[in-house]
Amino acid sequence: MSSTQPKPIFKSAILSRVFSFVGPYRFIFWINVFLGIFLAFATPIRPYLIQVTVNLAIGKLVVLPPWVHSVLPSEAFNSVLQLILAISLFQVAFIILETVFRFCFTYGMSWLGQQVIRDLRNKVYQKIMYWEMRQFDKTPIGTLTTRTINDIESINDIFSDGLIPIIADMLTIIVTLITMFFINWELTLICLIPFPIMIVATYFFKESVNKSFDQVRNAVAALNAFVQEHISGMQVVQAFAAEEQEMKKFDQINVHHKNANIKAIFAYSVFFPVVEVVLALSIGLIVWWVAGQSLDAGMLVAFILFLNQIFRPLRMIADKFNVLQMGMVAAERVFKILDNEDITLDQGAFAPTQIQGAIEFKNVQFAYQAPNWILNDLNFTVEAGATVALVGPTGSGKTSVISILNRLYPYQAGQILLDGVLIEEYALDRLRASIGVVLQDVFLFSGSVYDNITLRNPLIRPEQVEEAAKMIGMHEFIMQLPGGYQYHVMERGATLSLGQRQLLSFIRALLYNPSILILDEATSSIDTESEQLIEKAIETLIKGRTSIVIAHRLSTIRKANQILVLEQGKIIEKGTHESLMEQGGFYKALNEMQFDPKKSTKILK
Repeated sequence: MSSTQPKPIFKSAILSRVFSFVGPYRFIFWINVFLGIFLAFATPIRPYLIQVTVNLAIGKLVVLPPWVHSVLPSEAFNSVLQLILAISLFQVAFIILETVFRFCFTYGMSWLGQQVIRDLRNKVYQKIMYWEMRQFDKTPIGTLTTRTINDIESINDIFSDGLIPIIADMLTIIVTLITMFFINWELTLICLIPFPIMIVATYFFKESVNKSFDQVRNAVAALNAFVQEHISGMQVVQAFAAEEQEMKKFDQINVHHKNANIKAIFAYSVFFPVVEVVLALSIGLIVWWVAGQSLDAGMLVAFILFLNQIFRPLRMIADKFNVLQMGMVAAERVFKILDNEDITLDQGAFAPTQIQGAIEFKNVQFAYQAPNWILNDLNFTVEAGATVALVGPTGSGKTSVISILNRLYPYQAGQILLDGVLIEEYALDRLRASIGVVLQDVFLFSGSVYDNITLRNPLIRPEQVEEAAKMIGMHEFIMQLPGGYQYHVMERGATLSLGQRQLLSFIRALLYNPSILILDEATSSIDTESEQLIEKAIETLIKGRTSIVIAHRLSTIRKANQILVLEQGKIIEKGTHESLMEQGGFYKALNEMQFDPKKSTKILK
């Protein structure tokens, strides 16, 4: 968690970029700008009219400006009583109009902000969808959640409580002060005497809240990351009775979050009473000066109202400036995701209607973090429609082979060709749609069995799903579930066994009829009966389809056209099951260790 605080500077480039998303809604934006200007210039009108009304009521001679004559009917000037009544009715109508305009301004800016953050959130999530997997390996999920949800939500504040509202408030203050100077410049200067206190208090308030808000945001990110990680791994926490120590870690982060919020609350608790004291001092000075100079009562009432109209936005303007700052800090974090091209895979344009499935690795070098090579100068060829098996000890690079084949990770050197074309030249969606993958760790989404199998693809028909399920032997099991194919699967498939989840993922892969089928330890979590069902389905489905099988259970790969034995990212043996057994090398040792441990050789050492 970073401890550095954002510098309270006005970053016009970031703000300009945020407002670039306003483009599709510029008409609403300019309407809101007009409303903000209108409200600023309308603010001093009511206090002035109240001053006129009070002076008329006490019998003081009042000279009305031309604009008052233009908005009131001529018969209103026949008597003082009629004039007071006409001005009062005009004020009621003006209050209603001002209220409607203020509602439209507030609603319009919030509506605009929601449209912008919707578009921005879609763009960020689309960007994340095409990240390389290594970025997810080093970025906590909670951090990405914070960027996509919390930080983007903060950008909405730039519109609802940020730049335009701040400008409207400042314009209101300026227009009101000009009106006050025009009415009585001496009285205006007198009531502004306590304002230096207000300026100092505002500065310290802004600095304090700005630091507190940044600490709160960092604490929120830490909380999101911690909760996301530990809820996902709750089984491990409970299995090792680590609840107490993990609770202590959570409490530390939570305390930091609490302290940051308390600092912000303290700043508000000090600032607002100071504002009220300054306002009281200013009103006291007004009363003292009006009494000493024998000024009219209407001016006293009007200036008290003017002061309230100045202090009302002043109370919030420092807070709004902090909101604007935090919105820009959040925007800067979000734009870092959008601007980081190093972590996004380049898209090819080659999208053939049919992929045959011939695979060739040429001198491929791959490392998750160079120079710790996982695959080192790897060379092999798989003919279209053939089945190749990858075996070897843990960490030998088996899963890495399929990870770079479907471009989940980029490889550093060499070439990988599919049907004689570099995989980088393929459109990602076409490449991955042609590769069906069944992983050892099956992930099921919260939703129905049907949705998990089809991934909500509207082009897949229910009869296709049933046909695929029958081929795997899962149809009867699914129909026994409450609701059948509409049975609700809990998050990560918690209500199903490991074997059942594995079989559902197998149906999912087969349903998309891929040109290349990858089975990564697909039978590792399945009982003997389920394994027999899968093996029976595999025998039918791999005909005419390129298949890559990774398995520790060597019984599942004996019929492979070619078996590659990997160790430390290199192929140390290759051939059919029979030829490798005849060689008497590493593969034979693995086989004997699995089926007849008494005959296992020392080769594995």
